[in-house]
Amino acid sequence: MTNAAWEPVDASLTIVGSDAPVLRFATNRNMLAVNSSSTSAGGIEAEVVSVGKGDGGAFDRAPLTGKIVFGEMGVGRLSSEARKRGAVGVLAYALPPYTKPETHRTSIQFSSIQADSSAKTWGILLSYDAREALQRALAAGPVRARVMTESRFTRSTERTVIADVRGSDRPNERFVFSAHVQEPGANDNASGVGAQVEMARVAATLVRGGTVNPRRSITFIWGNEIASTRRYLENRERAATVRWGVSLDMVGEDTEKTGGTFLIEKMPDPSAVWTRGDDKHTEWGGSPLRVDQLTPHFFNDFILNRCLDQAAVTGWVVRTNPFEGGSDHVPFLDAKKPGLLFWHFTDVFYHTDNDRLPNVSPKELANVGVSALVSALTLASADGATARALVAEVQQAATSRLDREAALSRAEVARGGDRGRERLILETWTVWYRGAIRSAADIEVGGSSGETERAIAAADAAVRRAGAAHSARLP
Repeated sequence: MTNAAWEPVDASLTIVGSDAPVLRFATNRNMLAVNSSSTSAGGIEAEVVSVGKGDGGAFDRAPLTGKIVFGEMGVGRLSSEARKRGAVGVLAYALPPYTKPETHRTSIQFSSIQADSSAKTWGILLSYDAREALQRALAAGPVRARVMTESRFTRSTERTVIADVRGSDRPNERFVFSAHVQEPGANDNASGVGAQVEMARVAATLVRGGTVNPRRSITFIWGNEIASTRRYLENRERAATVRWGVSLDMVGEDTEKTGGTFLIEKMPDPSAVWTRGDDKHTEWGGSPLRVDQLTPHFFNDFILNRCLDQAAVTGWVVRTNPFEGGSDHVPFLDAKKPGLLFWHFTDVFYHTDNDRLPNVSPKELANVGVSALVSALTLASADGATARALVAEVQQAATSRLDREAALSRAEVARGGDRGRERLILETWTVWYRGAIRSAADIEVGGSSGETERAIAAADAAVRRAGAAHSARLP
């Protein structure tokens, strides 16, 4: 690793004069910001100075040298500003509303400060209860706090594990799954790691027993988020073998406990440019894309339909969201490969110390794992009949989408909206789905047969006609 690995060992925060610590590492390991250095063995005691949200020159209103700085902002920003002004460390509160901190009053989301071996600085992350205790003390007068931190920085090697179910016919064409290992939560991302382990075990059992014979390879990657997948794809010869990729990230949530719904984050389609109707971004958030950033492909609807197949027999709730980024599907897209994300959001325990095993659902893990492995096995051995069935499936999805978008556009024009803009939306969806249908030429192992090529051409023409008809009917 280029940078030293950081390991938390112990920490505590005590308001001087109080009988007990406000926070202890033994009950909340997230309290110590990643890359924090150690204090002396007995800790450090200093006056606490509040800078609020850091606006209006708050950092410069009082001297911060030798002080502990409290702020309601991200610990990274707070530490950077306080360090410039000679502070010994920081206390940060920045829990987003979707974590419901007023309800989950001891939750802390892990976060990090910039590593600096010379500065020997540290950051403490506050729960809602800890912030309330500190604010009450500050309201009563000057406050001193005692902080103890202990951590280790060591030179280390980053490990990545790769497992292959080797294809019998085309081993150098592969469906790749990726699950990241470095985050400390049960759902994020022990659930993805565990689901992928079980998928690999089941696939190996089926192959060894002769139940399935995948003609293409299925590959499983476990490693550091984004970095390991990107490194796998940086090798040109290896990248050339990759046909499709799926990231398994937060896939086991008990939705009743966490509030998170299973989601398929789509490859960039026009819903990432114009988000309307049933399409919605998550609280994670997404920025609008440009039309030239869209990636037409059958993969979106293929994966969605395999999940809906599973939902039809289990009652599983399956939804999608427009592209937002931030996980292992991004390296696939950056490498010009089809890539999707399986995940859950919103999750009140996201990145907090409450992301633990009781909030994981075995049924949810099974639904995700079955859908993912069935998807891979289908594309690993797709014959002509399968390819043509999937082409028909994408054509139906295109027709349904164009019908919905046309209804939204007609309503918008009736309200006085820009007819040119609505025509552009319909034309963009038409172009996107035509490209998605043409991308189905990759499905059939060994290349599309003449019959499959004719099915693709017919579906392409049908979508072109449907899109033109909807545009022509705009008022």
